[in-house]
Amino acid sequence: MNNLDDQIEPVIALDDDSVMQYLLHNPDFFIRNARSVEQMHVPHPVKGSISLVEWQLGRQRHQIAQLEEEITLLMEQASINESLFGRMIELQATLAAASSLQDMLNRLQRWARSLGLAGANVRLFSEGWRIGAPSDFTHLAVSRSAFESMRIQRLGETPHYLGGLNGPELLLLLPQAKAVGSVALSLMGEQGELGVLIFSSRDPQHYQPGMGTVLLDQLAKMLPGLLERWIERV
Repeated sequence: MNNLDDQIEPVIALDDDSVMQYLLHNPDFFIRNARSVEQMHVPHPVKGSISLVEWQLGRQRHQIAQLEEEITLLMEQASINESLFGRMIELQATLAAASSLQDMLNRLQRWARSLGLAGANVRLFSEGWRIGAPSDFTHLAVSRSAFESMRIQRLGETPHYLGGLNGPELLLLLPQAKAVGSVALSLMGEQGELGVLIFSSRDPQHYQPGMGTVLLDQLAKMLPGLLERWIERV
């Protein structure tokens, strides 16, 4: 006769993974045990405990609410993109109708102010354009090497920067500007080698990291072609 230990069946240790594997391999478990499942209760932070069915319905309601919120955000973004596209077409037509470089820059400035901004400016890297004396637009020039430390600190590997600038940075890019609270910077050129497009606001919170840059990206791609009407590339 076997001793007592031999007569005791080994106890199978259950953990979350074991239970999950069993349920995955026995998909009809809840059908076979429907009555017991209806009687199961799980902890609830407010009600103390609720039925498993109620818990599942709650999860589904939460998932539906999340989906509705995501759909709402997508619709809002689509509306914003449509508005940006309209503004882009309007600006492109306005700039293309300019009779001179100064006229084009003035039109860009007026467009920015119509959006409630302080202004819009273009600074061109002197290494990429022929704007030295006797050009009338030497004030647009900025050395790419002088801008490099700002590019590393503010833009890093991205073509855009949104936020504030310190005194020396403003002096380099916007020496005539006053009361600049925040800016949106966009590099122009395939490798950012042609210059910087700058939109400025008096509000320090107007431009912040994480904001969309779709319009900035399109403008930065469009402007070099328009500038070439009056300035020769190196």
